Amino acid sequence: MTTFRISEAAALLGVSSDTVRRWVDAGRLSAQRDEHGHRRVDGADLAAFARDRIGTEGGGGYSSARNRFRGIVTEVVRDAVMAQVEIAAGPFRVVSLMSRQAADELGLEPGVVALAVVKSTNVVVEIPDREHVAGS
Repeated sequence: MTTFRISEAAALLGVSSDTVRRWVDAGRLSAQRDEHGHRRVDGADLAAFARDRIGTEGGGGYSSARNRFRGIVTEVVRDAVMAQVEIAAGPFRVVSLMSRQAADELGLEPGVVALAVVKSTNVVVEIPDREHVAGS
């Protein structure tokens, strides 16, 4: 099973290593010590934690430069022909529909690190807090 160092888990969740350590110490995220005494987070546990965290905590500081979102696969639903893949990239949820063959060839399953590359001809811009908009 895939496991992640605290720093890797932090990068996938879009937070600092200290934040992940605090979550582990508080019992919000489970981690085990490896043979060197370093804390490691199980990939499936990290995926479940990321799925629960999506949309519940502030994102801050994320960039969509080149429309690439590094994250962790949290869910894969397959049928005979298609697969729906959900990725948690920080506090954001990215969902992709692809052929089942592509999902199988990529080895996509909860806990796998993946990069969601988005190409779109339509981008919606929202303003979350009108008080901070110039001229309003």
